[in-house]
Amino acid sequence: MGFNLENVIPWGRSMQEYIKMFNLTPEDLKLNILDCAGGPASFNAEMTRQGYKVISCDPIYQFTADEIYTRIQDTYETVIQGVKANQECYVWQDIQSPEMMGEIRMAAMRQFLADFPLGINQKRYLSDELPNLPLEINQFDLALCSHLLFTYSEQLSEEFHLASILEMCRVAKEVRIFPLLKLSGELSPWLQPVITELQQRGYAVEIKQVPYEFQQNGNQILRVNSDR
Repeated sequence: MGFNLENVIPWGRSMQEYIKMFNLTPEDLKLNILDCAGGPASFNAEMTRQGYKVISCDPIYQFTADEIYTRIQDTYETVIQGVKANQECYVWQDIQSPEMMGEIRMAAMRQFLADFPLGINQKRYLSDELPNLPLEINQFDLALCSHLLFTYSEQLSEEFHLASILEMCRVAKEVRIFPLLKLSGELSPWLQPVITELQQRGYAVEIKQVPYEFQQNGNQILRVNSDR
């Protein structure tokens, strides 16, 4: 059955992982990027440090860095133990153990926490959440969404998925979503219905393989082009 959670949790990944998860090229990094449901990832912090432009949005940003850290601590052991209990569901290559996974994730989240107060002041972190973003049409070149849509298919409805993707398509010219699997490792039941609906509305949609796999078979993104 695989690992599962009752609720969406704060869990962050690094810029290096984002590059692999979303198959980001050097040219992609120069784009105006929106990181939807970015949580405590270090992508924004690392990108900003290197002179790139990223805006992240997540309801968790309404809290202080200390409050977010407490929430991370509250869920950290649950995640580690859940992964340990389902080790056969993961590819232990770049990440070689549950403990190493925990260290890598915490290193990314510490970078986020250090950057967060400044990022809030610079309006790089917005506490808005899908499927309603107070952003302009085509304000961004590229919108990314990591480990929310499809990942939390048990908690989030098909309608929420479609509304969220349509909203990202409204504010960005291209949308990339990773992964396409549920937390338990099965393909999301919402994937095909959402693709069908998007295609019927005239969007160009493709599933593309990426050079990242931690969940077994979790090596694909959904790309949606909103230039209809």
